[in-house]
Amino acid sequence: MIYIMLHKPRGYVTTVSDEQNRKTVMDLVKDIDERIYPVGRLDKDSEGLLILTNDGSFTNAMTHPSHNYAKVYRVTVRPKVTDEMLFNMRNGIEIEGKKTAPCEITVLTTEENRVVLEFILKEGRNRQIRKMCESQGLEVARLKRTAIGPIKLGMLPQGKYRELSEQEIKKLLRSAGKSE
Repeated sequence: MIYIMLHKPRGYVTTVSDEQNRKTVMDLVKDIDERIYPVGRLDKDSEGLLILTNDGSFTNAMTHPSHNYAKVYRVTVRPKVTDEMLFNMRNGIEIEGKKTAPCEITVLTTEENRVVLEFILKEGRNRQIRKMCESQGLEVARLKRTAIGPIKLGMLPQGKYRELSEQEIKKLLRSAGKSE
């Protein structure tokens, strides 16, 4: 089995093939001979940690709605964030008729017209952070996933990948509530 951690750059779609002929994350792992596929998604405009594998049961464990591991994102928004906006997003925003689960949001840095936030989500709906911010009148300038459960992106360069260790795979499965 193959388990890869990729630092996905912006501009790539998270899919095996794309009918619109856009760059896909598979273009970044062309030197891997076996067929692998992404576990979960990051939208085209987002960057950061993405896992790819050829292990179906691992994928099911990581993507099943009952998983309870945290995903950590570093999000740069404009212009300013108020306590009310943070309260609203932390407690859940209605997106497409369904309220998001409560999440943790920490202000990392504040500058004149931009704020860097850390979001920790335990669910992962389509473009969830972008939609949550948009609902509060915030523009997302940058969105980067820095961790999935116990696995951190660290200093892995953008567009590069590395294999996950056996220990990391076990930690991921444990964090998703599964034993090896």
